[in-house]
Amino acid sequence: MSACRALTLVLALLMAARTAHAADPRLVPDVSSRAIDIQYSFTGEELLLFGAILYPGQRLPDQRADIVVVLKGPVRPIILREKRRVAGIWVNANSIRLRTSPGFYAIGSSRPIDKLVDERTAAIFELGLDNLSMSPTGFSEARTLERFENGLIDLYGRMGLFYENPAAVEITEGVLYRARIPVPARVPVGTYRAETYLISRGRVLAVASRDVQIRKAGFERFVALAAQRHGFLYGLSAVALSLLLGYAASAIFRRR
Repeated sequence: MSACRALTLVLALLMAARTAHAADPRLVPDVSSRAIDIQYSFTGEELLLFGAILYPGQRLPDQRADIVVVLKGPVRPIILREKRRVAGIWVNANSIRLRTSPGFYAIGSSRPIDKLVDERTAAIFELGLDNLSMSPTGFSEARTLERFENGLIDLYGRMGLFYENPAAVEITEGVLYRARIPVPARVPVGTYRAETYLISRGRVLAVASRDVQIRKAGFERFVALAAQRHGFLYGLSAVALSLLLGYAASAIFRRR
């Protein structure tokens, strides 16, 4: 093959890839707040994920497209322990360590996930609580791992840290979408990722994301920074404060 023909072939492939890329729809996502401050009066918040679907030529497809939104973070290792009752006393039994467990995970969609994609696609993109990849360390039997993961999902679900709603996303005129995700009061601080997936005919056509910061503010931020930067002095202050409050309480009861 001559150099001229090779160059022509490369240019043709690049133009074909560019045309195919241009034919794909795009997502323009956003969130109602890029930062959530946690103060003493924080009782939770509702985060709005919204945006638009941009189709090539501004022509809506014949096949309906669906939207899935995910808010998750921060990812950190966690140790799960199973308690058993031995001689009337609850003791720690088996344990397992997960390397990539999200402290918060919420997913909302315009239809149930199993109606949008197959199990393989859902597992690849971690769509749904049953498809979270938590990477256990060491060898563990499949049944044991499943039992621990189900226990974590149940516990975090009751705490409001794991959330799933198959009807949370509203799509207007096939272009605009929005979904409300509840953020509980005990949500961990850190960097979160708000992801949006455009799905049609069982395929993920586009993915877009935005970062959300959840941080402590006010006196809570001061206490958290003091504990991190000056751990020894923070510990002494906590002990001194406990002794002072105990002495004050005893003095009050003696007077009565």
